[in-house]
Amino acid sequence: MAVSLKKLKNQVIVITGASSGIGLVTARMAAARGAKVVLAARNEEAIIQLAAELRGKGYPATWVTADVGKEEDIQRIAETAIRTFGRFDTWVNNAGVSIFGKATEVNIDDMKRMFDTVYWGVVYGSRAAVKHFKERRVPGALINIGSIFGDRGVVIQSTYSSAKFAVHGWTENLRMELEKEKAPVSVTLVHPGRIDTPYNEHAHSYLDKQPAHRGMIYPPESVAKAILYAAEHPKRDMFVGSQARLGALFGNFVPRLTDLMFEAFMFRGQQSKDRPSNPPETSALYHAGYGLHERGTQEGHIRKGSLYVEATKHPIITTLALAGLTTLICAYSKRSSSTDSLPAPTAEAPLALEAAREDRTEQ
Repeated sequence: MAVSLKKLKNQVIVITGASSGIGLVTARMAAARGAKVVLAARNEEAIIQLAAELRGKGYPATWVTADVGKEEDIQRIAETAIRTFGRFDTWVNNAGVSIFGKATEVNIDDMKRMFDTVYWGVVYGSRAAVKHFKERRVPGALINIGSIFGDRGVVIQSTYSSAKFAVHGWTENLRMELEKEKAPVSVTLVHPGRIDTPYNEHAHSYLDKQPAHRGMIYPPESVAKAILYAAEHPKRDMFVGSQARLGALFGNFVPRLTDLMFEAFMFRGQQSKDRPSNPPETSALYHAGYGLHERGTQEGHIRKGSLYVEATKHPIITTLALAGLTTLICAYSKRSSSTDSLPAPTAEAPLALEAAREDRTEQ
């Protein structure tokens, strides 16, 4: 069933993990575009300040202190949205936290706690959103935030990667079941690459050196744009950054080569060169991390945006551009082939043949 979603300015949007990083940027961007926002996070002080900031600019906003790993807290988020605004139109399952450490060294209790947030929080949120959309019989959007590491495993983040694999699987199964029963729900999975947020600072670390993104990094605004696009346009998947798309493709088509590459580069590629790791007790695994920070402390190249997201948002223009490029390449190839077959210059036709050869040389 084709699902028609409202324009953002007419929506009420629930965002979990709204106190920092992707959730914070998405909340500010959504409010600026006219949406009413429901802010949910464990850091009560941060979301109260954020709600006050948005209201001070004339944007409708409310907040809920919630731990998404508890189903009763998810229910309170939904109830607050309905009590305040009468409904919600988009639900964004964004809250998350990671663990850095080798698979055989991470404590099982830490693993379970992380799964409560990263996986079960998505399950609880998805069920609450779907229930509301079905009861209202008005199309709504469910947007789950996955990860590049939910498409392809990675060293020293085995717990986070496993939880994101579970999120991807849950989202795909839920989408198919809802589509089969023609439920009025658009289900989108967002696949961010490495994003410049406090993700590493909030992570629970077993490492000697501080977790940090190195290499190519994308701004949180790129993920927010993907989320808000999916809130208005039904999309199955939104990849943020070509690295996210290529990571999935390489993992599927050349898995052994990808293994070797990750073994060679990703141990050091996810740690600071010289900063010591934050102690585990300061992480956001068991309690709220610091809030109202959009960016983190990275050691790589931070891009201004994601061309992949922009291309996804403008498929017709992208298709036409690619078609035009293909046409030019084909024309050039044919022209090259035709000049290759030209005979050597003769006394009868020296000017035309020499002109053709000179033209090819200039290209």
